[in-house]
Amino acid sequence: MNAACASRRSSGFTLVEVLVSLLVISIGLLGVAKLVLSAMKANDSAYFRGQATNLAYAILDDMRANRAYALAAPGYQIAYGAVAQPATLCINGVVCTPTQQAAYDIWVWKQRLNAANNAAAGQVVGALPGGDGQVVMTFPAGAGQVMATITIQWDDSIASWAFGTPPAAAPNPMTFTLETAL
Repeated sequence: MNAACASRRSSGFTLVEVLVSLLVISIGLLGVAKLVLSAMKANDSAYFRGQATNLAYAILDDMRANRAYALAAPGYQIAYGAVAQPATLCINGVVCTPTQQAAYDIWVWKQRLNAANNAAAGQVVGALPGGDGQVVMTFPAGAGQVMATITIQWDDSIASWAFGTPPAAAPNPMTFTLETAL
């Protein structure tokens, strides 16, 4: 009779065993959830780096399309900061001089960079949070090649937080630099 009772007791799980297994599974699921959240934030950072790369090549393409003006000083040089809307918008068949085209290209590029300054009717047009850019050109003496250095900065606080850096009061700038010969 004792052997029959012992076999009945060992054939099932006790309530304590079930609760311990639920605790272990829930801790594992919390770890997986944290991993997914960190991956999503890192993906946002990678997306912004991709956008910065595309925007750097966009202004480079504009410079190469208006090559004669880009090769002359000051060319497409522009510092960080806002740029005023040009007097002539080179769209819808408007014929522009190379100078007007360069001013329009730079203005459009700056608008595309900064997501915070381009909210129109609740729609964000810019690609990067707090984005800004500059173009520095090097005009060598003689027959050397003109070099263009395109630098784009944006606020990457979200990605920094995802990788364990606590959010700071000031933005955490991320920088992308493209240097090329025109």
